[in-house]
Amino acid sequence: MDQLTQDVIRQAPKVLLHDHLDGSMRSNTVIELAAEQGYQGLPTTDPDDLARWFTRGADRRNLELYLETFAHTVGVTQSRDGLMRAAAESAEDMAADGIVYAEVRFAPELHTDGGLTLDEVVEAVLEGFRIGSDGRNITVGTLCTAMRTAARSFEIAELALRHRDEGVVGFDIAGAEAGFPPSRHLDAFQLSMRENFHITIHAGEAFGLPSIAEALHYCGAERLGHGVRIVDDITLDPDGRAHLGRLASYVRDCRVPLEMCPTSNVNTGAATSIDEHPIGLLRRLRFRVTVNTDNRLMSDVQLSDEFMKLHQAFGYDLGDMEWLTLNAMKSAFWPFEQRLAIINEVIKPGYARLRASNL
Repeated sequence: MDQLTQDVIRQAPKVLLHDHLDGSMRSNTVIELAAEQGYQGLPTTDPDDLARWFTRGADRRNLELYLETFAHTVGVTQSRDGLMRAAAESAEDMAADGIVYAEVRFAPELHTDGGLTLDEVVEAVLEGFRIGSDGRNITVGTLCTAMRTAARSFEIAELALRHRDEGVVGFDIAGAEAGFPPSRHLDAFQLSMRENFHITIHAGEAFGLPSIAEALHYCGAERLGHGVRIVDDITLDPDGRAHLGRLASYVRDCRVPLEMCPTSNVNTGAATSIDEHPIGLLRRLRFRVTVNTDNRLMSDVQLSDEFMKLHQAFGYDLGDMEWLTLNAMKSAFWPFEQRLAIINEVIKPGYARLRASNL
């Protein structure tokens, strides 16, 4: 097993498919935006204390409780300048962590309390990503997310389509999963499918196999956000031999990408620990697993940290990192030829150099 260091992992070209803008802000930015806007709700104005407060609040083994912490980050991003700053800094932080391609998602409907229109929200975020990516070795695509607990998904799907040629690469739904099946938003997904637009759906995080099945078979999901509960359809013999049920076999056979977020999954109770995270079994069974951060602020994690945790838990080496990274790049919603260019000109040469220098 290669003894990976944090520095080697950070240098390795990485791909991030599942990251929320409002869950990945810098704590000092939240404080500064709150002061500028007269936002009064923060529990502290010390950046380190606030970062710890977010992580403590999120790490309560319950998705609904985890989501409560977002009130503050959403509360301070109700202006064009606030959204642009959050997006620009997000791109800067990801590039500094060695991420060469990312898809960052956000819910436009949550950022209109200050008077912005939905289109103005999207335009501000796209501009922020352009600013933050400029001069850095990172490409950022944007996903428009509708809240599954609300009734605006068709409107958000239309919004995403209006901006599809400006950097919005797909449509998503998120929020409390139990009791809010994806099929409630069927019209939005059918619109996206009719318009040949990409779909990823939060499914199989806080709810099980029915959520995954609906996302795939009713709603046209190309990727599953989290998808950890697919292990409910896998049984293991005493000798460790795996038997896949119909749905798990379908997901593996069709190479459905799983946007797995190990630290966040532990925070929300979707997994009991990193050591026992389903990614170990699913990687061994060669599902199309990808590694993601979900919410870098809330879970106090960068993508390099996730890979270090997986190295420590499962012995993943540079070869595993490259396999997982290629899985993610192949599964991205960026145009095919540009995906290939990133794979052949950035990812594969990057890992080859690291292997050569670590012999």
